[in-house]
Amino acid sequence: MAATWFDLTGRVAVVTGGGRGLGRTFAAALAQAGADVVITSRTQSDLDTVAGELREHGREVLTVCSDVTDEGSIEAMVRQVIARFGQIDILVNNAGVEGTAAIVDMDVRKWDQVLSVNLRGPMLCCKHVGPHMIQRRQGKVINVSSALATVVARYMSAYAASKAALVQFTRTLALEWIRHNIQVNALCPGYFLTSLNEEFFASDTGRRLKERLPIGRLGEAHELEGAIVFLASAASSYVTGTTLYVDGGHSLA
Repeated sequence: MAATWFDLTGRVAVVTGGGRGLGRTFAAALAQAGADVVITSRTQSDLDTVAGELREHGREVLTVCSDVTDEGSIEAMVRQVIARFGQIDILVNNAGVEGTAAIVDMDVRKWDQVLSVNLRGPMLCCKHVGPHMIQRRQGKVINVSSALATVVARYMSAYAASKAALVQFTRTLALEWIRHNIQVNALCPGYFLTSLNEEFFASDTGRRLKERLPIGRLGEAHELEGAIVFLASAASSYVTGTTLYVDGGHSLA
């Protein structure tokens, strides 16, 4: 049994925001573990690049250009996946945006955008993927939250609020779907170096932030691969409603 705990052969995984950043890492890890992968984002060129990389692992890959804040777009995405594969076994709600501003300077439209992408998006994906998982009485949902669901950071109110709410959404949905043999968990990464933040972490402010981390360095994307496969696999069959921090001790500080 141990040899097959992390084997995702025959599984179909949907990764939102799969065209860049950590979503790219999650999609690759799931493909390497044997899953066929659907990656979604609003930018087709990003999806095409990642799809080429994933196919090198010998897996089937479907790209779907969609907007997680638009219910019609999510409905259409799910229909396309079911038409192609006939099932969805794993849903990784990874798509997200950041927002940095003092409350007194907050643009309400920016606040709404952050909450819409980071919280409404996972809800809509769960709403429309859920019925297929419930019908088959199996499924894994992984909501990508953040260490900032717990840690306080100045000027990050919109982002932190959305990620904290996503953790509570995860716990509530886990209880709601537990009777259907669907496990719902949250993954909370800390600071990881990506192409999106490398310029910031090369700055004086970024270097000081790194120095304050208990582990003394940023995470590397590959250090998330084991966590995502664990939460997507049979190894976590008795794990639901939990929050897994992969943050180098950031949430302890």
